[in-house]
Amino acid sequence: MYFNNSPLLTASLKPNQEIINVLLKELGTTIESFYFQRFGYIRQLEIPSFITKIEGYSFLSCPSLTRVKIPSSVTFIGDFVFSRCKSLVEATIPSSVTEIGNRVFCKCAKLKGVTISPSMTRIPNGTFEYCSSLLYVIIPNSVTEICDYAFCQCSNLKSILIPSSVTVIGDYAFCLCSNLNQI
Repeated sequence: MYFNNSPLLTASLKPNQEIINVLLKELGTTIESFYFQRFGYIRQLEIPSFITKIEGYSFLSCPSLTRVKIPSSVTFIGDFVFSRCKSLVEATIPSSVTEIGNRVFCKCAKLKGVTISPSMTRIPNGTFEYCSSLLYVIIPNSVTEICDYAFCQCSNLKSILIPSSVTVIGDYAFCLCSNLNQI
């Protein structure tokens, strides 16, 4: 099976890190949009250090992905990259990342915690929308804006520390966060 002239694993294969690295080397420095979408058996992934950009939807709906290690070479993460990765538990956005797209972690039902890059200035629209297991997010002082629906329906989020650097909080940024009792 081929996608954008590159071999693509089918969901029935169980790729290991070595196979994934071979596939990624063919891409150069960018993981293309939809490249790993619906890879049913990817459980953990360490993105190689030659990758600098992860385009939108790259890992959309990878149901078994529990952990991903993003290297410090990555500077951009596009829209919906990890959206609907229902088993993803934890993520760290490295300090090299200066921008993430909208809804990067939307509907990651098991996501418990995220550390946001100190190089980012905003938390985009719907970044953590419907992350019902989210317990904590570490927001650095570099962030000045929390956009619309950023934490909407994070029903287990109990408290969040918003740094004084934040001057804009978008519409419905914390709507339906039923257990949020400390900001």
